Amino acid sequence: MPGTVLLLAASPVGRGCLVDAASVLPVLAAVPPAVLSGTDTANVVELADPLEPQAVLTRLRAAAAAPGPLTVYIAGQLQLDRRQRLPHLALARTTPATVRYTALPWHWIREELRLRPSGATTLLLDLHADRETWQWLRTGGPHGLDCGRGNAVYGRVAPPPARRTLAVPSYMRALATILRSGHRPPPDELHRRALARAAADAAGEGAVAGADLVLTAPGPAAGDPHAVIAAAVQAGRHPDADALAARHEGAAAHAHGPASEEALHWTEVRADLAMFAGDPVRSCRAWLTVAEARLGAGQPSHSPAVEAAVDRAHHQWGRVRDAGPARELGAALAALRGRVPGSREGALDHVRREMNRLRAQV
Repeated sequence: MPGTVLLLAASPVGRGCLVDAASVLPVLAAVPPAVLSGTDTANVVELADPLEPQAVLTRLRAAAAAPGPLTVYIAGQLQLDRRQRLPHLALARTTPATVRYTALPWHWIREELRLRPSGATTLLLDLHADRETWQWLRTGGPHGLDCGRGNAVYGRVAPPPARRTLAVPSYMRALATILRSGHRPPPDELHRRALARAAADAAGEGAVAGADLVLTAPGPAAGDPHAVIAAAVQAGRHPDADALAARHEGAAAHAHGPASEEALHWTEVRADLAMFAGDPVRSCRAWLTVAEARLGAGQPSHSPAVEAAVDRAHHQWGRVRDAGPARELGAALAALRGRVPGSREGALDHVRREMNRLRAQV
């Protein structure tokens, strides 16, 4: 089965740029696709200094939906948004004041990779952080770079370079140099060799070596139920996939409570499964349940998990074609949108307009 490779290099244009991220793309592009992926053949998608987070999300979503192994290479810089203090991958138009609207939220990556089979996704990261984000990372923030269970993550996060200095993605450049030999060692060995080469290059250039955070998070062992569910979805056995997720949802609710993270995770999985099965009513209803449960547990309306649940409910509601369920779900969605407006302007107004149209059909 062919693999998929996503090459993403992004950094702001102008004074806010910390790293020349796109400089590594020609070196990576010179590596044969099969070597980049570690498969016999591979499709490669390249994104160089993209402008819009939604455009990156579209490409990431398509790559995540492709069957077979997925390898994601990301070079760029991290910044925190001022409102929620969550990590974002800065894009070409990003400034410190516009991170929330012009950068890619890191949790979007985790969300899009959630249902991929365990062990089928590898991320290789070379990231530089601005001063504020670096301090956040050093005090426990690396947990905010979670890329989802079942995914192997390798790479490094470097501190901001000296003033008036533009850093280079030396770890990613080292990866590309190793891979250009035509041989792709196992990811952990590739990671170690790249770190060693990058450190040697830094020492040769007079830079301080050993100041980075090393990111190594291999995926869980085989037997993860997510892999079984993903295989059932890919085979078109949607009822089987939902039944297995429902059993895990019930067990988690019994052991930890229906509003626990363990139980809500499986509710979210079932919402995604309903979407894959072409059942937007069931998917919308599940996302509404998740949002209400999180709010009821005291999570703030602007938290990423709450906003994501409402946004996904809104998206699935827009796919409901039967007016009866659309009116029922729309009323609940409108009430939620009043509490969780989200980052996209006009979301509540959109629900109200659609509800007026649906009422006019009665």
